[in-house]
Amino acid sequence: MNRLGVVLFLLLLAVGMVIAGCAGTATAIKNPPPVAPSITAQPASQTVTVGQTASFMVVATGTAPLSYQWQKNGTAISGATSASYTTPATTSADNAARFLVVVSNSVGSVTSTAATLTVNAAAVAPSITTQPASQTVTVGQTATFAVVATGTAPLSYQWQKNGTAISGATSASYTTPATTSADNAARFLVVVSNSVGSVTSTAATLTVNAAAVAPSITTQPASQTVTVGQTATFAVVATGTAPLSYQWQKNGTAISGATSASYTTPATTSADSGAQFLVVVSNSVGSVTSTAATLTVNAPPALQITTTSLPAGQVHTAYSATLQATGGTPPYTWSQPSGQLAPGLTLAASSGTLSGTPTTAGQFTATIQVQDSVAATASSAFTITVNTASTAAFGHIIIVVEENTDYASVIGTTAMPYLNGLVSQYGLATQYYANTHPSIGNYMALSTGQVLTNDDSQTPTSFPVFVDNIVRELVAAGKTWKAYVEDLPSVGYTGGNTGNYAVRHNPLAYMTDVQNSSTQVQNLVPFTQFASDLASGNLPDFSFIVPNLCDDAHNCSITTADTWLQANIDPLIKSALFQKDGLLIITTDESEADNTNGGGRVVTVLVSPFAKAGYQSTTLYQHQSTLRLMLGGLGVTVFPGAAASAPTMSEFFNNITLP
Repeated sequence: MNRLGVVLFLLLLAVGMVIAGCAGTATAIKNPPPVAPSITAQPASQTVTVGQTASFMVVATGTAPLSYQWQKNGTAISGATSASYTTPATTSADNAARFLVVVSNSVGSVTSTAATLTVNAAAVAPSITTQPASQTVTVGQTATFAVVATGTAPLSYQWQKNGTAISGATSASYTTPATTSADNAARFLVVVSNSVGSVTSTAATLTVNAAAVAPSITTQPASQTVTVGQTATFAVVATGTAPLSYQWQKNGTAISGATSASYTTPATTSADSGAQFLVVVSNSVGSVTSTAATLTVNAPPALQITTTSLPAGQVHTAYSATLQATGGTPPYTWSQPSGQLAPGLTLAASSGTLSGTPTTAGQFTATIQVQDSVAATASSAFTITVNTASTAAFGHIIIVVEENTDYASVIGTTAMPYLNGLVSQYGLATQYYANTHPSIGNYMALSTGQVLTNDDSQTPTSFPVFVDNIVRELVAAGKTWKAYVEDLPSVGYTGGNTGNYAVRHNPLAYMTDVQNSSTQVQNLVPFTQFASDLASGNLPDFSFIVPNLCDDAHNCSITTADTWLQANIDPLIKSALFQKDGLLIITTDESEADNTNGGGRVVTVLVSPFAKAGYQSTTLYQHQSTLRLMLGGLGVTVFPGAAASAPTMSEFFNNITLP
């Protein structure tokens, strides 16, 4: 019953009671029958986001009082007894839950339809997963920029060019109008938004290149002249929009694989002479053809053997020498058609190398022939001298020459503690005198047995030495050697002074045996190679060590020289190689103030595992004795100059007699 009905009902009841009172007669009025509940407005389905609440309502009629009981998924909700029900804050687990209400009174009850609760995930702000990429186009083309973003839909997009929004550019990608040169370097970005917030992309740069240009040749291929067996290279220089492609042709036919700006032929033959080579250069716009270049192929020069002689060998000592040839058409094949090679030697057909270990002394002459790939031949007779084997007392001999130091300033003083330590352990020549003043004459005595000059300004170029010398005799005996020279500018350097390098202290550079041999000159090496040769066990039989002008005490103190010796020579003395068969000689070229016996009294120390411990000699020695010791200690029996008659210095060693 609605509110108006109730009011009318009460009014009529009051009027009746009045009339009954007046009449004195009580007449009973009947109550209307109760009405069962009826739902006039059903609960509506709701959609919320996680964390929000949802409210469901029902409208019902019927005799009061009406009672309500809400249910969730068929289960009564405690306390939910009103005409409306508001959930707690929702979670994702509440999604799809069904809510209904049972309305009751004294007459009966009615159940509403079920309303569904949809719980969506919380909205997520936009995030860019793929940024716009910079683009390069040619004038007149368009460019497309794109972004990939995530976040709660719907997402909105606004592209900007150089900080200004682009009208209508509201999609995940944006394509420019046809570009002009004014668009070059423009920067494009996009702002992505949703109900939660927005994010701005990085800026992508638009590069607009000028319109493509057809290729043009600026340098044509040049004609080439080669000799049979050589290759020829043709090259072109072209401009135009990249990429440029190339296709070379020979006599009008494309050459397979010849697709670079230059082309090198295979080894040529006489049939290639007069061939025409050109190249077609292409790009996306067009192509251009070069002028033709002509290949001229000349016959090779006459085949000849250029080696004039072979070095001597020694019985029971490994030997190796390689013959050289020029002209003809390589490759070459070597043979020995007549004569006799030294027994133990063989000739390698492919390399022209004579190698092996001679077993017999004497002179052996053989005709050696070289043949090229087209059967041209050349031959020459060669004599190999094999010397009788000698017995070497030492396997490795090393000499270090210091500068301008008096005997008395070193021995027994504290200025050179390392060198004095060697004196106490090994041998000292107490009566050793230099030959002359100044330096160069003493170095010549050490290497040739003669004082050839006293002019310190002489260089290997101005004063080449032709006389017999230590290098000549070492090579003749099959011995190896090197000069390890501190601050030498390069391997094989035979020039003058430079920096702290004094050429007059490097006598082996003056020897024509070194200067005129492409093989021997390579034995003049910087001192830095000494440590690596020692570490690898590759020290030669003879080593001539030349410190620079500071480390040899010429320009710096003798204490500096002593420190250098300890740092660089001590590792040699302690090495297994030296302890097996080594001899180290440390001497001084001349005395700075003492003129006795020519060049003054100097320090000479002999270090060897075979040296008498703490031995001090009183024999008069000079540099020619050291030269004899160095050669004789390696088993060489020919001594240059005054070394042939010099004292042998055998007294310093246990059970060793030197030649």
